[in-house]
Amino acid sequence: MPTSTHSILNFVSVLRDDFRDYAELCFERFGDRVKHWITLNEPWTYAVWGYDYGENAPGRCSSWKNRACKAGNSAVEPYIVAHHQLLSHAAAVDVYRKKFKGQQKGLLGATLVTWWTEPYSSKTADIDAAKRVLDFIYGWFLDPLTYGDYPRTMRDYVKDRLPKFTKTQSEMLRGSLDFLGLNYYSSRYVKNVETQDPWRISYTSDLHADLLYENWEGQSIGPGGGVEWLRIAPFGIRYLLNYTKDNYKNPPIFITENGVASDDSEPYCDIINDTIRIEFYESHIGNVSKAIKEYNVSVEGFLAWSSVDTFEWSSGYTVRFGLAYIVFYRKNLTRIPKSSLEWLKGKLLGGDSASENCPPSFT
Repeated sequence: MPTSTHSILNFVSVLRDDFRDYAELCFERFGDRVKHWITLNEPWTYAVWGYDYGENAPGRCSSWKNRACKAGNSAVEPYIVAHHQLLSHAAAVDVYRKKFKGQQKGLLGATLVTWWTEPYSSKTADIDAAKRVLDFIYGWFLDPLTYGDYPRTMRDYVKDRLPKFTKTQSEMLRGSLDFLGLNYYSSRYVKNVETQDPWRISYTSDLHADLLYENWEGQSIGPGGGVEWLRIAPFGIRYLLNYTKDNYKNPPIFITENGVASDDSEPYCDIINDTIRIEFYESHIGNVSKAIKEYNVSVEGFLAWSSVDTFEWSSGYTVRFGLAYIVFYRKNLTRIPKSSLEWLKGKLLGGDSASENCPPSFT
């Protein structure tokens, strides 16, 4: 929606119908070829970074959180935005199932992003906080998509600031996922926070928790992964998959994003010979395999982030997540396979493992 016409009321009243109409057009034009549709990608990111932190578009938040925000309410708007993203998904699924599914036989899902959360200590309050944060990030969307309503913890903590679904809306949402897309990068320790400033309420304060890189003993959740927010914690993807099976009826799952970064300031040959990425994928794919074999989680696909270096939403071109190196300053954007790409190819096809190489970046 153009910024000039954006207001929270416009968002609420227009988004769902426009999204449904846009989705219907896509189904009409491409449904004979596209058999897996993802309606939403990381709705948490859009709601929280755009309406609580105010750091992403459209830059709305309470002024005390971010002076750059000219309007917004971090205590209310993230919940309204998430609510109507969910209703937009439900509307798109409804029109597809009524008008297109019989002939096209496609499947519709949504992609969610979350940390895995570990308690900061063995205290009951920290254990409860770890589960609560998972509800506020993951269950915020997956509970309505599976059961038709928000998690009990959110209803208890947010109270009347949390929108309510009508009976019809709840029925449309319940069971509206044919598959789940899951973006996983890292994990966090969670420490309970007993009280919050009553004059500074926001989605973040509603968590009543701090998300940390180290627990009470100083143990790190994992080593750094090229960007400040990424700590490498491969166990988290397995725990998250097992948790999803136990709590959300074992949906078919596609890992839609999983990856680790290299800082662009590192020496070129170190970026090309990316042993950190090989170790990252070996450990994460191994944990996904364990979830499938030992816990019967229904994982149907795994996508690396990313096939090539790209523009990262919050870091621009300063970090590289790709399996192939892109020479950004050349007009033809030369692609140079990294060691991780050769390793992954060997892993999938049973060929040779990766060997170190350092081709010139100007070829």
